Amino acid sequence: MTDRPVAAPETAFSLLDDPLMRLARALRLVPSEGFHAGRRALLVASISWLPIAAWAAAGGRLAELIWSDGVVRHVELHVRCLFALPLLVFTEPIADRVIGAIVTNFPASGLIRTTDRSAFDAVIASARRLRDSKLVWGLLAAVVVLATWLGTRLPLNAELAGTTSGGFGMAWSTFVVRPLFLLMLLSWLWRLLLTWILFVRIARLDLQLVPSHPDRVGGLGFVQLQPAAFSLVVLTISGMVCAAVAQQMLEEHMRLEQFQGPLIALVVLLVVLALCPLTAFGQKLRRVRMRGRFQYGTLAGRHVRGLHERWVEGRTVEDDAILDAPEIGPAADVATLYELATRMRPLPIGLQPILAALLPAAAPLLPVASLEIPLKDILTKILGMLT
Repeated sequence: MTDRPVAAPETAFSLLDDPLMRLARALRLVPSEGFHAGRRALLVASISWLPIAAWAAAGGRLAELIWSDGVVRHVELHVRCLFALPLLVFTEPIADRVIGAIVTNFPASGLIRTTDRSAFDAVIASARRLRDSKLVWGLLAAVVVLATWLGTRLPLNAELAGTTSGGFGMAWSTFVVRPLFLLMLLSWLWRLLLTWILFVRIARLDLQLVPSHPDRVGGLGFVQLQPAAFSLVVLTISGMVCAAVAQQMLEEHMRLEQFQGPLIALVVLLVVLALCPLTAFGQKLRRVRMRGRFQYGTLAGRHVRGLHERWVEGRTVEDDAILDAPEIGPAADVATLYELATRMRPLPIGLQPILAALLPAAAPLLPVASLEIPLKDILTKILGMLT
């Protein structure tokens, strides 16, 4: 992020050091140091999927679960167990490192003045308290319990209706797989919301934004890494929705065009959700850009007016110090500073964060579309649009 020394330990922030992670560590599901995401992803996939497969195998019906038509009937189950849950585990170390690095870089980059360090520390402390809120996690647990109870009231489990794995498969999916997935998904949505709240509170501080910063967002360019922290969450949600669509297309012979509108809306919604925390700095950036127009307009005016008076009109320039200032340089440098200041982006959102959200949101649509259109034709059209 920067060659300058990192911030003091009290400014460090861990998005994942929450009650859910502490419970997992207490149960020795997560090591005391690090995440061991690879092993845990394999463990989660095994716990969720293998019992159903073992029960089907015990009844001599394993082939009906994992081969041919069985895969079609249980696409959502397989995707949830073997794809979605592991991805949510793999997100943990990525999000923790990215958000932690972003928070630490605020004081290290000079955006936080020394006199405002205590206010910044107070913001981080308040975010920790909110992260650890028993009320929030109690509400998330209540939602999971309520959703599980409502699931038992439905006449049929869509994933396991008619499965030869019997009542155990339906029970395992209803009382283990779905609650586990819902709890993990809600926890990540809460962490995304918490990131937005944290950024809003940081944006309220007197950030030392520079209108002419080359990143065109006053020095906040590093926060554009934030969507990458949640890319796998976006991929998980999009993958689960696309799995449901694929199952309906395969079983009920529905057409892709029937889902075109909802799928486009899904991609847009996921991109907006992933980029939402970056909007916290919008008001601050717009104010700095407006102020920069006046400040750098005045600076450029003084400089070019002096050049005009000295070299065109041949007069003595009273304000000649600005013409000889080495840090400003020739008129071309002044023009560059003015252009940078007046072309600031109103939000710290460039191509990189957009792609970090858009690509995982759109990627699961390719397998769904390939059910009707050959994948080769889809890729050819995409490449044709890019070239």
